[in-house]
Amino acid sequence: MSIASLSAKLIRKAGPATKRGSAAGGKSVSGRALQKGQQTKMAIVDAALGLATQIGLEGLSIGALAEATQMSKSGVFAHFGSREEMQISVIHQYFAQFEQDVFYAALSEPRGLPRVKALFANWMKRVAVEIQSGCIFISGAVEFDDRPGPVRDALATSVQTWLGAMNRAIVLAKACGDLRADADEEQMAFEIHGLILALHYEARFLKKPGSIERANKGFDNILARYGAPTSV
Repeated sequence: MSIASLSAKLIRKAGPATKRGSAAGGKSVSGRALQKGQQTKMAIVDAALGLATQIGLEGLSIGALAEATQMSKSGVFAHFGSREEMQISVIHQYFAQFEQDVFYAALSEPRGLPRVKALFANWMKRVAVEIQSGCIFISGAVEFDDRPGPVRDALATSVQTWLGAMNRAIVLAKACGDLRADADEEQMAFEIHGLILALHYEARFLKKPGSIERANKGFDNILARYGAPTSV
C-alpha cells in the first residue's frame, strides 16, 4: 500500500468529529474531537516521516504532504503552523521509533557487554532496513550541517542523546569489568558510530555487497581490542 493510500485511510478513520450532543455532553464531544485531532496529526506525521526518508527533510513541504495524505494544504498546515514545525515533529517521531527499536529493546539485557552487544545488534537491524528506506539522521546531517536553527537543533539533540546512551552503556561495561581497565570509552563509542556511518555510505550509496558482514566483523574487532580477555 502506498504512503498516500495508507495515510488517507488512517486520516479518514481519525477525521474531525461532527458537532453533536447537548451542552451537558459538550465535554465528551470536545474530548473526542481532541483525541481524533491528535490521531489525525499522528497519521500526518507518520506520512511525513515516510516521505522524509525518501526525499529528505529539506524536500518535505506542506504541499507535498497534502498531496501524499490527500488533504488540503490548509488542513495539513492547521496541525503544525509552519513547515519548520512539521520537520521537527518528524524528527521527534523518528527518534521515538529509533529509541524504541534500538535502546529500549536492549534494556532487557544485563548491564555490561551483553547490553552493548544488544544495542549494536538492534542498531544493525535498524540500518538493514534503512539501507533501503533511508535514514533522516544521515540525510538530515548533510542538509542541515551548516544551517543553524530549530530543525538542526532537533536533529543534533536526537543524535547526541542516542550517542550519549551508547557511551553510558560502554562506561557501565567498563565498570562491570567487561572492558580493559585502560579502555577509552569515548574512543570505543566513536569507532562503533563510525562503523554505522561507513555501512550507510557503502551499502546505500555505493551498493557494495557484503557491507553488513564487514560492519559486524568491525564490531567484533572493536570488542577484541577493548574487551577484557574473559568477557569477549
